[in-house]
Amino acid sequence: RHADGLALALEPALASPAGAANFLAMVDNLQGDSGRGYYLEMLIGTPPQKLQILVDTGSSNFAVAGTPHSYIDTYFDTERSSTYRSKGFDVTVKYTQGSWTGFVGEDFVTIPKGFNTSFLVNIATIFESENFFLPGIKWNGILGLAYATLAKPSSSLETFFDSLVTQANIPNVFSMQMCGAGLPVAGSGTNGGSLVLGGIEPSLYKGDIWYTPIKEEWYYQIEILKLEIGGQSLNLDCREYNADKAIVDSGTTLLRLPQKVFDAVVEAVARASLLYIQPMMGAGLNYECYRFGISPSTNALVIGATVMEGFYVIFDRAQKRVGFAASPCAEIAGAAVSEISGPFSTEDVASNCVPAQSLSEPILWIVSYALMSVCGAILLVLIVLLLLPFRCQRRPRDPEVVNDESSLVRHRWK
Repeated sequence: RHADGLALALEPALASPAGAANFLAMVDNLQGDSGRGYYLEMLIGTPPQKLQILVDTGSSNFAVAGTPHSYIDTYFDTERSSTYRSKGFDVTVKYTQGSWTGFVGEDFVTIPKGFNTSFLVNIATIFESENFFLPGIKWNGILGLAYATLAKPSSSLETFFDSLVTQANIPNVFSMQMCGAGLPVAGSGTNGGSLVLGGIEPSLYKGDIWYTPIKEEWYYQIEILKLEIGGQSLNLDCREYNADKAIVDSGTTLLRLPQKVFDAVVEAVARASLLYIQPMMGAGLNYECYRFGISPSTNALVIGATVMEGFYVIFDRAQKRVGFAASPCAEIAGAAVSEISGPFSTEDVASNCVPAQSLSEPILWIVSYALMSVCGAILLVLIVLLLLPFRCQRRPRDPEVVNDESSLVRHRWK
């Protein structure tokens, strides 16, 4: 990224991925704005019911409103669909803001702008929510495009995109362009965008695509090397930028920074007399009102819509990388609002900017496996001790019997 931005662990794309699919039908298939998210039209069930679905790269469940709600104009009525099948259990998903609980089932889904056929996918129908559907939103469901690791109630519930890759036989890649950069956050839902499922559409970017590795496949976790304001580095330990993770999340509005980084940014902005702001509408008649497009975070650096709107972002799951390219729609009065440049020297930063605590969840899994193994071994010994006298009295040990304790630790508990 250029000055006044984020420096990522980047590498240039040697060539744009080529494929037989024509993605032009997916251009401009999104509506929305940076203040209230970008959403995709979908047809769900038989006969099809039309819903607007929020695109979220920071979660992994596909869910739609299943009952009426005062803030939405429509919902998915499972009783009207002859192809809906319940899976017999509920799921609850909590976000940074809001949560919902829904029935898990499956049904056929069609994406009018992009595919001519339907796909059978897992879908949660929301019957209870808190601070999830908000006043003024124009969507009534959410499409989680992150990895199955984040799926609830467990990673065994196949995600929407994994189902699409398998059934549509498309590459394990999707890309996203959101065209609200520099525009007022009016909440009108009139800003366009594109979600290309299965690859990259050349008309949606200019210049080269620069890729950064995905550090871990749950969120789209990447590594931030440096952050500059007004061309000057904040001079923080690069591990501060990644505390305890750095992710790319279209479902988050702002650029969220760890508290220490946020404080340094505010100080640098004040010192440089620069403003990282977005114009607001309707706040008053005699003055202009702006909002700061950056907010503090307690657990992550989140590259949200505020930053993503300046780029065409490629989520290349097949090669475990995220790509950034200049977006033609990220312009104000003909001037680009974002730039990408490189390569540049990283000698002044640590060799590993991802702190150890970002791996806390995998470590917990390992600890859980170890504890379950120990418990399983103890349980097995107790069972053997209980049965051993009877075996000695009744028959000799069968040499063909194998005690397999792997079943005790096969399933991950979350």
